[in-house]
Amino acid sequence: MDQQDDLFAPAAAPDGESLTLGHYAERAYLDYAVSVVKGRALPDVCDGQKPVQRRILFAMNEMGLGAEAKPVKSARVVGDVLGKYHPHGDQSAYDALVRLAQGFSMRYPLIDGQGNFGSRDGDGAAAMRYTEARLTPIAKLLLDEIDEGTVDFSPNYDGSFQEPKLLPARLPFLLLNGASGIAVGLATEIPSHNLREVAQAAVAMIRHPKMTHAELMEIVPGPDFPGGGQIISSAAEIAAAYEAGRGSLKVRARWKIEELARGQWQLVVNELPPSTSCQKVLEEIEELTNPKLKLGKKSLTPEQLQTKQAMLGLLDAVRDESGKDAPVRIVFEPKSSRIDQTEFVHSLLAHTSLESNAALNLVMIGADGRPRQKGLLEILQEWIGFRFTTVTRRTRHRLAKVDDRIHILEGRMIVFLNIDEVIHIIRESEEPKAALMSAFGLSERQADDILEIRLRQLARLEKIKIEKELEALREEKSRLEDLLANESAMKRQIIKEIEADAKQYGDERRTLIQQEKRATFEARVVDEPVTVVVSQRGWVRALKGHGLDVAGFTFKDGDSLYAAFQCRTPDVLIAWGSKGRVYSVPVTLLPGGRGDGVPVTSLIELEAGTHLMHYYAAHAEQQLLLASSNGYGFIARVGDMVSRVKAGKSFMTIDEGAQPLAPMPVLPQATQVACLSGSSRLAVFGLDEMKQLSAGGRGIILMGLDDGEKLVQALAIGPAGVVLLGTGRGGKPQEEKFGAAQLAPHIGKRARRGRTPDTRLKIASLRPALD
Repeated sequence: MDQQDDLFAPAAAPDGESLTLGHYAERAYLDYAVSVVKGRALPDVCDGQKPVQRRILFAMNEMGLGAEAKPVKSARVVGDVLGKYHPHGDQSAYDALVRLAQGFSMRYPLIDGQGNFGSRDGDGAAAMRYTEARLTPIAKLLLDEIDEGTVDFSPNYDGSFQEPKLLPARLPFLLLNGASGIAVGLATEIPSHNLREVAQAAVAMIRHPKMTHAELMEIVPGPDFPGGGQIISSAAEIAAAYEAGRGSLKVRARWKIEELARGQWQLVVNELPPSTSCQKVLEEIEELTNPKLKLGKKSLTPEQLQTKQAMLGLLDAVRDESGKDAPVRIVFEPKSSRIDQTEFVHSLLAHTSLESNAALNLVMIGADGRPRQKGLLEILQEWIGFRFTTVTRRTRHRLAKVDDRIHILEGRMIVFLNIDEVIHIIRESEEPKAALMSAFGLSERQADDILEIRLRQLARLEKIKIEKELEALREEKSRLEDLLANESAMKRQIIKEIEADAKQYGDERRTLIQQEKRATFEARVVDEPVTVVVSQRGWVRALKGHGLDVAGFTFKDGDSLYAAFQCRTPDVLIAWGSKGRVYSVPVTLLPGGRGDGVPVTSLIELEAGTHLMHYYAAHAEQQLLLASSNGYGFIARVGDMVSRVKAGKSFMTIDEGAQPLAPMPVLPQATQVACLSGSSRLAVFGLDEMKQLSAGGRGIILMGLDDGEKLVQALAIGPAGVVLLGTGRGGKPQEEKFGAAQLAPHIGKRARRGRTPDTRLKIASLRPALD
């Protein structure tokens, strides 16, 4: 126990500061988080590379593995990377190398891989001892200027080598190839883009620094994924995501219909959305047509059964015919050639990842070295700033080289002008270097160069070559100095280089951007008459036909009939919870047969702490009068209460101490509303005083109630009046019809208290009278 107490006691830090375990852990975790964010998981806005990718590319460049070089074993590259720059696991380094070579992961692969480098179906690459690698031609745009002073270098992990902090990217590779990664508290998901579009956007921004985000989106309309596909989000949705640096894009596969002999046809998918593979689609189809039991379930859910029946009714076979000539080719054969092609396609899109969402989360290390989420405009602005810096440094480096060469050649010209004297000094002087420097005013560098000149370089022809080289170098010097002094000239130079690179390496857009509605599919339901039977304990079943003998229905012990609704198969069952939440179940999902059915609660996700109180089955356009026991109510359509989720939706506002009353249908002939209070008072008012609330709510006051009094029932009635249901003398059930004459004393405005009916019945409830 004492040792445990000591563990949490203040400890001495290396600098003498006392730290508790909590403070130490907090500091250590923060150091770890910063290390992961900046050293592993996030790319840099300047060159678009993570540290391990940058080290791999630099190491391969140092090994001379350019596009024209002979590939070497990947194990050799990984060994060089680990030994010199990246002291981490060999598998993680190899995985990064493999990704840089995968054409389905990178829009513009930076490594040319020889051998098995995996597939988009999730097949792993061969071991590094079997594969070979070299750089691709486009990798030159990241590495060509690295020896021209364009970027800073820092010592490697043990100080034995120098490695670049960034690569001098000639194009914004962060946008070209995108990135994906998870850091501590941060994640990034940057899609790839088309080189020509990005280059055009960069040129436009250099020419027009005040370009707006909207203008930029006209040039770069959205991502360009390696596997093609289609983006169906609207232009406004795409622009909003790029401006905020975060969002979600709706993407789908692309396909074609192949006509076969005898009027047959098949659907062929040849482009997939990102993160979707042929194998994944096949597994989804298998799950749809041969679903597995959910955890804790003894049978398939009604939704699984309905989807299975729908898919088996449409789909006959599916094959993966992908190969070398067709990287993606999934063939879907319909059950019949008479099946509607649009319905067939939408069923597949709605139930599989052939249509899905692609995340957009533009988080990166900025030019200031800080991780941050940025919009597209800011990303290009920061890269352009970086490019101006690298070109400026490159120009200064080249200018220094030109100056040095001019300096050397000027020294040589002195030799040619004074050749005899130079030879005499070299032959006679004990210290020829010092003598030359003193006699002709040469620098030490010039003197060393002169002493190293071979005799054959003193020919007259060599002098002419030096004069021509000097002339060319002085012109180059003038051009370089102009670039450094003239911002407009620098802009023109950068634009010229970007356009040349785009012309050499640019290609056509692969991903189609065309707005479409998200695919939905509802299985065709044969419109047939059914009777929905609900018990008092909430068990439900659907029996074929109308006019069934209610007396013949059987229930579990202690249960009885709640109601039998005559409706049709496209209709829906609505259930009301005790707190006003409503739940909907399509009639087609209700079990049939001769059994007792299933509990309604097994078909929905009931809100905790509540129970179901009422049920009603009808078509979507049926109007219902909904009321609560505290006297409020409104009218709504059945379709207003339908929810696509099992958890239902909040629809009726029920005050504390109140509860929802049984819903009552509003028939076409209805003209009035009759309300019955707990003290048997009856109030009637015009139906036109009711409010229709499609979104639900509390509604309006229907009847004035005394303190502690409850509303028992509210229903819509027609000209025929209302029937009072209750008990007479001796407690026998009786009913009495109130027509227009008997109701006259009870008719008034809404929210009145009403009056007690002139009857000997002890009233329990009401029902509309029939003509």
